[in-house]
Order: sequence, then structure tokens, then C-alpha cells
Amino acid sequence: MPQQITAGQWNRTVLHRQHLLGRVDEDAIEVLDRCVGLQAQDPAAPFFGLWSRIADFEPAELDDLLRRREVVRMAALRSTVFLLDAEDARWIRRLAQPTLDSGLALHARNLVGVRPEQVLDDAAELLADGPMPGARLGAAIAQRHPDEDPSTLVAVARCGLSLVQVPPRGLWRGVGAPTYALFDDWAGPGEPAVTGDEARRDLIRLYLRGFGPSTVAGIQSWCGMTRLKTLVEKMEADWELVELTGPDGERLFDLEGLDLVDADRPAPARLLAPYDNVLVAQADRRRIADEDRFGALRTPNGRSPGFVLLDGRLAGSWRIVDGRVSVDLMVDPTTAERDDLEAEVQQLQQFIAEPDR
Repeated sequence: MPQQITAGQWNRTVLHRQHLLGRVDEDAIEVLDRCVGLQAQDPAAPFFGLWSRIADFEPAELDDLLRRREVVRMAALRSTVFLLDAEDARWIRRLAQPTLDSGLALHARNLVGVRPEQVLDDAAELLADGPMPGARLGAAIAQRHPDEDPSTLVAVARCGLSLVQVPPRGLWRGVGAPTYALFDDWAGPGEPAVTGDEARRDLIRLYLRGFGPSTVAGIQSWCGMTRLKTLVEKMEADWELVELTGPDGERLFDLEGLDLVDADRPAPARLLAPYDNVLVAQADRRRIADEDRFGALRTPNGRSPGFVLLDGRLAGSWRIVDGRVSVDLMVDPTTAERDDLEAEVQQLQQFIAEPDR
């Protein structure tokens, strides 16, 4: 009979695996890999995500990884911009392509006369000469197809081609609109390390290592894929995964051999990045957040605030207003929690205010 875990164990275990119970002294790329990338449509979000997990994190470390092309920003899981290890991006992008194809089909409806395949050929030809700002790429394709909207042409190219967004956008102090390059031109040519079901297995393994235990729905909502239940159950039958029972009877899966964390393990105040995947795109969000609290933080335009955790649970949001960290709590903290949160706010304030090293 599957072992049953409590809500507290489920909460503390995912926080531990995400390095949110204690910052770690590790390289940025190692933590990035453990998080299976960081959501990055807000270019600053990955910096905050790493700051909340790594002791004495230096933004220059991530800047260097981006400049050396060891990590890339590109549309991947759920057709969302992720910051990924470049070698992982090579196979994860291919897994995500069906979702991106759906987005391509939606954008293609706005094309007047040109076929999507022709748009992709044109974009690839133009980008073969080197990176191009998105606006210039759209204008160049539109010169060949004057009846088409340049922004639609770029959207089709973004979904249909493996494009990376190159610096300076994405750097800590980087500014500017997206500039695109072909993935193989930027990161170097190569074949995905894994494909097909073995790639799906690897993605499940990575997710559970960083976010487990999880329901099948939790895995699927994070990666934007469906019909993974049969594969998960086969991995469990092959002794790769273990089945657990959640606090409300949920059927959970985890990597064989990984430890659970005691519910009484202290959880310090944490300021999570905007779009942090511990909370965003999560069917298992209840392990950290009450749904009504998370829902109250949704915005009409889909923008995400930073999130405040107290005692391991969602307790409010934070934003940077006029260069200052502003916190909006949804709970009444204890004195100890308030002091702990204030220390965390001061650390973040120092992080954003310090000049580049």
C-alpha cells in the first residue's frame, strides 16, 4: 500500500528540493538545471529566482553564462520563454514543439495570403546572416509579403523555428526589445541528446527531482503536455518511480530513493521571483498556496508579481516600485515572521541596488 504523506511533508519536500528552505552554495547553472529552467518572459525573473536559492548569488555569473551561450532564453514549455541550459534546451524545445505548433496555427489564421511554411523559410534565410531585432525581422519578411502584419510574421517564426533571444536583452542590466537568432547558429549545431518517449521520461525525472512528489496533473500542467499518465505508470512499474498517497488522497509519484522532509522543518521567509514555477503553471499549487490567495494575485494582463512565502506558504506579493522593494501581505504575520521577512526584503533591496561587479 502506498505510503501516505502529510500536507506539511509535501510542502517542506518541494521547498527543500527547490533550495527554498536554505540557500545553497552552488553554481548558477547547477541550480538552473535542478529547477529545469526558469520562466523568463520577464528578463529579470531568473536573476531573482537564483537569488532566492543561491547564497551570495552574483548577477554577473548568469550574465557570463548568457554571453558564453551556455544558457539560452527561448520559447519552450507551454510556448513560454524559459531560461535553459543550452544542451537541455536542444531536446526540451523539440518536446515542446507540438504546443508551439498549436500557437503557430493560431497566429497563421491572421495571415492574409502567405503560407506559414513560406514565412518560416523567409525567417530562416534572413536569420542565417546573423541575429536580428524582432521588429526588423518582421519588417524584412513583410517586404516580401506586403499584405501581412509584421508582428504576426514574427509570431509565426517564433513558434515554428528554434529561435533564441540573444543579449543584451536578458542580461541583469540589459535593455532593448527581443533580438532573435537561430538556435543552432547561436549555441552550435547538434542533435538532441534524447528524443521521443525517452525524452519524456527524462523530463519527468527532472521535474520530480526538482518539484516532486507530484500528481500526473502537476507534471502535465508544468510542461504543457498531456497523456503522460501511461508513461508515468510504466516508470513506476519499472521501479524508477514510487507511488505515494497525498494528504487528501491524491495519487503522487516520486523518484525512487529520494527522501521526504519532515513537516516541522523550519521554512524561512522567502521572496520568490515573478512567474516562479513553484507556484505558476501548477496543478499541485495547493502544497504551497491556497487557491483563493493565488487567484487574488492574478492580473488582467497576465503579469506576475513576486511572491512572498511565510512558513512555506503563499502570504503575499512583492514588487519593485521606484527602486524600492514593496511588499503587500495577505496575512497577519507573527513578530518573528515579520522580522524574518524584513531581513529578506533588506537583502533583496541590497541585491538590486548594488552596482554591477
